[in-house]
Amino acid sequence: MPSNDVRTLLQAAVPTAAVGVVAAVIGGVVAGGKGALGAVVGTLVVILFMGIGMVVLQRTAKSLPHLFQAMGLLLYTSQLLLLFVFMAVFKNTTLFNPKAFAFTLLATTLVWVAAQARAYMKAKILYVDPDSATGEKPEKAGSPT
Repeated sequence: MPSNDVRTLLQAAVPTAAVGVVAAVIGGVVAGGKGALGAVVGTLVVILFMGIGMVVLQRTAKSLPHLFQAMGLLLYTSQLLLLFVFMAVFKNTTLFNPKAFAFTLLATTLVWVAAQARAYMKAKILYVDPDSATGEKPEKAGSPT
């Protein structure tokens, strides 16, 4: 994975993990140990889903650049649907507090998307790949005087 991709992944994952820690503390205070566990599980699910999606999207951009935008839309839509499926599956669980899980899923997803958007806006990504070694020199098109 190129350094730009790793930097973008870290710039999205670190704030998400920080919000997850805050959510775990709040969940622990409000709902006890099960609330903290629900927040931790929610944070891990978001970081895992979004991180895998980001890696898949970067690989698609390198191998099939013409499908990048469509793949991005499909990926984000499927990620959100999978997060809703997780919320529905664990709605009545007794392993952890489902409300802490759901609120943490929502908060960390919003933070991930915002941090990823900020990372892409701050990145200095070239629109054109300057390849001076194989590029042809432009010919002069005018009078020499």
